[in-house]
Amino acid sequence: MKRDIKSMTQAELFSAFSELGLPAFRAKQVWQWLQEKGVMSFDLMTNISKDLREKLKSEFDIFGCEVEKKSVSALDSTVKYLFRLIDGEFIESVLMKYKYGYSLCVSTQVGCRMNCAFCATGVGGFVRNLTPSEILSQIHAAQNDMNIRVSHIVLMGMGEPMDNYDNVIRFLKLVNADDGLNIGMRNISLSTCGIIPGIKKLQQEDLQLTLSVSLHAPNDEIRSRLMPVNKKYSVDELLAACREYTNATSRRISYEYAMFGGVNDSDECARELANKLKGTLSHINLIPANDVTESGLKSSTPERIKKFTEILEKSGRNVTVRRSLGGDIDASCGQLRSKHKKA
Repeated sequence: MKRDIKSMTQAELFSAFSELGLPAFRAKQVWQWLQEKGVMSFDLMTNISKDLREKLKSEFDIFGCEVEKKSVSALDSTVKYLFRLIDGEFIESVLMKYKYGYSLCVSTQVGCRMNCAFCATGVGGFVRNLTPSEILSQIHAAQNDMNIRVSHIVLMGMGEPMDNYDNVIRFLKLVNADDGLNIGMRNISLSTCGIIPGIKKLQQEDLQLTLSVSLHAPNDEIRSRLMPVNKKYSVDELLAACREYTNATSRRISYEYAMFGGVNDSDECARELANKLKGTLSHINLIPANDVTESGLKSSTPERIKKFTEILEKSGRNVTVRRSLGGDIDASCGQLRSKHKKA
């Protein structure tokens, strides 16, 4: 079986080339083509001889992604990508422009096992994990398509990162490599629906990234309706693990809270959420949810979000309302893939 060359660390790549009797400078050239430029074919490595390119083809595969479909928002220039993988599966990424630069929301799985009520990704079920190279290639593909540099990464696309833990950690080390894309850990946010064993493992990694926890409800009754994972890891258990994480890492956790009208946006919910997070190193990110046809859930009104925010602020909680992007291009996770598969 051929090896996945783009998922190799630089040390692993140099070792593999040494085993094949190839000089170190060739390994460095290939590393630059893969990690800096993001090429999808050995044939594009023009400073390497044809004979060596053929040898590399016989030993290695390059797992990446290619643009299948691209939608650009007329409202805010957000770009939604549908990428085709080498096996014909599809994933999505969203490119967002901010004052500080470009941020890319990447997928970590094809489909998802978590089956959250508000997410279109889980409707089609889980297919497989993405390799580190496939996660990385979403950045390369977006950069090469738009001729820009991505400076921030959000692991909040299709899939649950903690359910693909080892590949995600390897991706993080590759994307952070000095001789690669060199995206700083402080510019990376990893989102989880609340997989407690994954949070505990991440705590040991000593990475300076931002951990985002998709909370979306202040109690078990509401959260279990929205997120089946809560039946395994309750709100109190999850928040206890988060407190342990912040105590060990001194890193503030961002709690994601999608606002759904008549479900989790009452004054009582706001007060309960404020009380649950009292005394924690935390930030609450309220999200005006994009409507997802499959769920039937609707976003809270601007007036309700404003009142919810005021209650949290008066309770001393650190809170912001996320700017809604890409509402006209199905920017929510899984929507574009779902429609493409039905076409």
